[in-house]
Amino acid sequence: MRRIATPGRVRALSNFAAIVFAAAAALAVAAPARSTETGPGITPDAALERLRTGNESFASGKSAFPRCSADRRTQTAREGQKPIATVLGCSDSRAPLELLFDQGIGDLFVVRVAGNVASVDETGSVEYAVGHLGTPVIVVLGHSGCGAVTAVATGAELHGSVARLAENIRPAVEKAKAGHPGLSGEALVPAAVEENVWRSAEELFKSSAEVRERVREGTLKVVGAVYDLSSGRVTWLGPHPGQDRLAKEGTPAH
Repeated sequence: MRRIATPGRVRALSNFAAIVFAAAAALAVAAPARSTETGPGITPDAALERLRTGNESFASGKSAFPRCSADRRTQTAREGQKPIATVLGCSDSRAPLELLFDQGIGDLFVVRVAGNVASVDETGSVEYAVGHLGTPVIVVLGHSGCGAVTAVATGAELHGSVARLAENIRPAVEKAKAGHPGLSGEALVPAAVEENVWRSAEELFKSSAEVRERVREGTLKVVGAVYDLSSGRVTWLGPHPGQDRLAKEGTPAH
């Protein structure tokens, strides 16, 4: 027997459909956004420009402190993170990475360790950001007067785990000595800081097939930089001098 759709029944069905639609929409809003491998929708060059502009604002005393509100905190907790860059920097308290790039909550994936070295834990963290979150830029950031680099350059006595960490820095100091035979001790530190940036970048290439592949594809840029504690400005060093070979083979080229 065929059931006739009365006006009352039509209204009931319409109301039910509206309720179902509203519930589905609410669930879609409440569900965290899934991180994808396509990144935050910004090109490597655009991401770098945003970091440059942010650092200039910070260094000139005109920080905007963007995306630091309670709303931003709630948004990123609900929707997930989509950082525009991964920064491998030093743990030094005078080099707060989000502040010196004038970025906010969820903008940077930060990996900090004394001497900005790239050992297993640091490389794994970088790979997570590149492979899972899709950050289009890796910045390896050294800084002036780095205590870890200075300790190695001046032959300071080190103990325990600090001594083992310093072994990651020693090759960079030796390379700085070879390139600047007239320098030693404190005078060698600036050159050693820069060489240490290149060494960490090199280690990322050597240890991570993910990094090598994405650089070859052009979806990722790896750049070195040095932050000056006094001026607040970042000096951009650009890609590793041997990047093409490193991206292809994963072997040292600098």
